[in-house]
Amino acid sequence: MHRALQWSPEGDGSARCSLCNHRCAIGKGKTGICGVRENREGVLYATTYGRVSAEAVDPIEKKPLYHFLPGTLSYSLGSIGCNFRCEHCQNWHISRSKGDPERLPELTPEEGVRRARASGCASISWTYNEPTIWHEYPLDMGNLARKAGLSTIYVTNGYITEEALRELSPMLQAYRVDIKAFSEDFYKKVCGARLQPVLDSAVLAKELGMHVEVVHLVIPGLNDSPEETGALVQWIVENLGESTPVHFTRFHPDYHMQDRGATPLPLLEQIYRKAREGGLRYPFLGNVFPHPFENTYCPRCGALCIERRGFSAAFRNLSGHSCTQCGETIEYVDTPG
Repeated sequence: MHRALQWSPEGDGSARCSLCNHRCAIGKGKTGICGVRENREGVLYATTYGRVSAEAVDPIEKKPLYHFLPGTLSYSLGSIGCNFRCEHCQNWHISRSKGDPERLPELTPEEGVRRARASGCASISWTYNEPTIWHEYPLDMGNLARKAGLSTIYVTNGYITEEALRELSPMLQAYRVDIKAFSEDFYKKVCGARLQPVLDSAVLAKELGMHVEVVHLVIPGLNDSPEETGALVQWIVENLGESTPVHFTRFHPDYHMQDRGATPLPLLEQIYRKAREGGLRYPFLGNVFPHPFENTYCPRCGALCIERRGFSAAFRNLSGHSCTQCGETIEYVDTPG
């Protein structure tokens, strides 16, 4: 068992967790909403420290990250548990797992960094389930990764607290956040959470110097109205910046949400065009391969700059960060570590 960070004792023997915005008061012998932070005799422990449910070498485009080290590989790790209760979760078999963490394979931070380097990766991603609830482990591994010249990535639902994100910030470089809807009602009913903390964490990640990309899964009949997607685009432009890459991805029925079909492609294409009109320089479509709206185009002249086929990326009409057709700067991160 690994003693947790980000908590404080309460007078009645419970532990107040400050890792995510649920801020659970966890009684003795109990866990928080995430299911993996446990109070043992008044002390909070991280039960999944070093326990890995999924390990892979992924193209970074699979995260998806399109403007952070495009064309590279990312060593990707996940565990079990989640602080959300999303009805449409596509990784429910690990996020909702009730299994004993001690039955999972153990991987030390040192060995994780060694494997990342040996596999030719430019970065380490904590992904598959929610990395916020794995806090102590990514923090330890990330500090080692940065010393080894590797970049670091969170693929997150964004429910992390300000104090926890600030603790991570010296080692964390990329923050790929889901904004699942632009509605408090959606978050309450579908995710068991709130929208505002997600927005606040995205703004803070940007302020702390992290590369931020947003994913918005478009679910028919729930978060796909022109008013809602338009308000989301406006908020991103005003608060995260017009150069923030935003991925509008296609919904597929899964888990407890199989009462509706996949997102119609014409609807996604309409959202993409409206996002461009609304000021986003780099909107994308996801889960629609093959499609030209997966590519990066010059915001000024429309030249193809980064072409994507599946999870591969190829540079076109670029000299460094400049479009060779018009000289416009194309904002992306190209140096690991």
